[in-house]
Amino acid sequence: MFLRSCWKSRHKPDSGSVLVWLQLRYVALLWLCVTHLGCAGAEKTVVQKDAEFDITYNDTARSDNQTIYAFNHTVSRNRTEGVRVTVDVLSEGTESSPILFVVRQKQAVLSFQVPLILRGLYQRKYPYAHVGRTLCQPPTRALAETQYFFVDVSTLSSLGTHYQLRISRVESFTLHTDKKFSFTASPSQPQYFKYVFPDGVDTVIVKVNSEMTFPCSVMSIQDIQCPVYDLDNNVAFIGMYQTMTKKGAITVQRKDFPSNSFYVVVVVKTEDEACGGPLRFYPLRPDELIDAGNRSKTLDVVVSPAIKSEVYVMGMLFCLGIFLSFYLLTFLVACVENKRSVHHISVVYSKYCRYIMSYVGVGTQLSLSGSFLVRMHRRREGLLHPVDMSPAETAPLLGKPAVTPVSPYDQYGSFADNASTLSSEAITDSIASDANYGYMERSLESVTGRSRHESLSSVEEDDYDTLADIDSDKNIVRTKKYLCVSDLARKDKRVLSKKYQIYFWNIATIGVFYALPVIQLVITYQTVVNVTGNQDICYYNFLCAHPLGNLSAFNNILSNLGYVMLGLLFLLIVLQRDIIHSKALERNELNALECGIPKHFGLFYAMGTALMMEGLLSACYHVCPNYTNFQFDTSFMYMIAGLCVLKLYQKRHPDINASAYTAYACLAAVIFFSVLGVVFGKGNMVFWIVFSVIHILATLLLSTQLYYMGRWRLDSGILRRMVYVIYTDCIRQCSGPMYIDRMVLLVMGNIVNWSLAAYGLLERPNDFASYLLAIAICNLLLYFAFYIIMKLRSGERIGCMSLVCILFTAVVWGFALFFFFQGLSTWQKTPAESREHNRDCIVLSFFDDHDIWHFLSSIAMFGSFLVLLTMDDDLDDVQRDKIFVF
Repeated sequence: MFLRSCWKSRHKPDSGSVLVWLQLRYVALLWLCVTHLGCAGAEKTVVQKDAEFDITYNDTARSDNQTIYAFNHTVSRNRTEGVRVTVDVLSEGTESSPILFVVRQKQAVLSFQVPLILRGLYQRKYPYAHVGRTLCQPPTRALAETQYFFVDVSTLSSLGTHYQLRISRVESFTLHTDKKFSFTASPSQPQYFKYVFPDGVDTVIVKVNSEMTFPCSVMSIQDIQCPVYDLDNNVAFIGMYQTMTKKGAITVQRKDFPSNSFYVVVVVKTEDEACGGPLRFYPLRPDELIDAGNRSKTLDVVVSPAIKSEVYVMGMLFCLGIFLSFYLLTFLVACVENKRSVHHISVVYSKYCRYIMSYVGVGTQLSLSGSFLVRMHRRREGLLHPVDMSPAETAPLLGKPAVTPVSPYDQYGSFADNASTLSSEAITDSIASDANYGYMERSLESVTGRSRHESLSSVEEDDYDTLADIDSDKNIVRTKKYLCVSDLARKDKRVLSKKYQIYFWNIATIGVFYALPVIQLVITYQTVVNVTGNQDICYYNFLCAHPLGNLSAFNNILSNLGYVMLGLLFLLIVLQRDIIHSKALERNELNALECGIPKHFGLFYAMGTALMMEGLLSACYHVCPNYTNFQFDTSFMYMIAGLCVLKLYQKRHPDINASAYTAYACLAAVIFFSVLGVVFGKGNMVFWIVFSVIHILATLLLSTQLYYMGRWRLDSGILRRMVYVIYTDCIRQCSGPMYIDRMVLLVMGNIVNWSLAAYGLLERPNDFASYLLAIAICNLLLYFAFYIIMKLRSGERIGCMSLVCILFTAVVWGFALFFFFQGLSTWQKTPAESREHNRDCIVLSFFDDHDIWHFLSSIAMFGSFLVLLTMDDDLDDVQRDKIFVF
């Protein structure tokens, strides 16, 4: 302070005063060194030595001396050589007084102590007496320049510590494209190399491989700047990095590195826990040093050019071409079917009119023109819907007995089966059926006085389903031993149409509210990955992850386009059928009113929307796939499986199918358990016990609901009724089940579900979401197989189009599952372990196995939907009272 005050007291400093001040300051600093650093009475000896490369220097460091090694080397602008410092401490017990090495360069300073102490989890300390570090090479603009650097060696140990020092050149410091280079690294001897982008290459893939699983290591991509972060405790500070065991790969783009070059840094970690390896024991004392043992690892690195922009274009065109071909194929099939249906109608009307003419005694062969067909169609409608008399009364008037005519076309599934409504027997059966169920097939005019074209919002299902006598009639009809579709298709069509349209509107609303936060979240995930450079956040197939913009794996996102395009195509097909059916109802066509499976398209619309949402959310999941957002990829898979089961059940049970609110509430519970299982289910025995109990109880309740067609009550008297049924049917008299077909299905379903519950309880699989999806798919396949078997057993046939769709879908599903089980990555393991499953691209050097799974599964789902849509087309000419329920 005195010196500073003296200096400030001068009005204008000159050169002499400045020199005096500097001398005084030097004296003051020397005094501080002597008094405060313990140097009083002893002088610290500083020894500077001119040193050379590739020579090992053996020396001793003490507290009273400091050794400086001076090196120089020539740096060329066109050639980069690495310089490596290797140090060994030969003395024992130097942990308390290590040697400090400081390397002073032109634009960088590197310092480290030996023994080098690296920390692991829970503050474990691992000493390393052998240390090797590569010096950062500052860039030079001159063609050739001589640069100097100094290595200062000092210690506070008064006993003296023996060490060895060696400076050597790294000849293969610069990596070359497509040329493999092998090296050895350890926690105290990290390695890094330089790569320069060649002309015409904008993106490269850096691949690091090893035959050894452990020790765990880290590969990092860093910009050309000093210092280089190449230790376990600082390698994650800058650049991109990922842990690895046997495989590691990072895609690097030129635009991210202004110098057109980068460092490839490889660091071996002190512990293997980050790579899924075992964790060492906890030290008994906090400051206890742990011997790390031999943690050297041999690796090889190769830098390969990534795909060019032309491959991106080819990949996108390939993806669009595949799915646009389905649009073209659907258009051609629609044209052929339309032409065939027109020809079929013309032929059938001709045969039918000839049959009518022969029946009324005309007996002449007429050439049926177009106008004559129209007149005969009107005459036929007049016969089918007489105003004051039945067809049984019209026969005597024509001089014929009141018996049913036998037509040469009168066979199961033919058009003559519809014409049989002319017979008194058919009319009598229909009237008798009407008497059993008061509101069956009655128009709204006769029930409520409303107009048939009135808005659907004015029609409610409760208007026809609340009276006690109607409920009693349900118990009679729905508990018959042999049910027909006409028994379960009694409610007004507009009421059911409104009921099933809610499925579509609800899933559309769910999709919007679900997708918006998902998109926001995955954008945040991708931003975090890009900013932090942490490649362990997302579980990509890094050997086939092609970036585009800010997206790290564009190919995995693009391959989900099939779900969206084919879902939209399915909606268009359903819309066409819906329009055709609506026009048929407006014309009061008999086939649309009284024949075939009742046409309700609300569930089909919901299925198509769910397929599109699956594509969108799967793409969002693949922006950054990991265990925290896996439910994005599976939520609508649960939806699709549930909707398919409901659609199968609705075909033969249109009046008693679940409402949209009940169905989506159950699916929401499934998704809720999926999230709980992902978060808490891994190895948690309590969770698996609770889930298995709920699974079994839900199976039993659903089985009871299906067996009794909903005509049972879950109340306080359920146990008493169960005991009574067991006593009367099993003890007092041994009687078989009334509904054998239903019982077979439900028994098989219970066996499958109980087996899956037992498997989950015993094995406790880590991937709970896939386990839950497997339960849904198994139940769907079981019900579908039962439906097909019962359909054939009932004498029905499978149409040509449906059979083609079934065979095609089965084959595609087989190939799709093959690619799915390739397992290119898995978030059930650590990121490093997941990368062991990574593989190269297999199609166009752009798509990997999982992308092929996306292609094939979207096609298979589309085919499965077509099967559900067309599998009962053979019944369009069959009256509903001849179609069995199963």
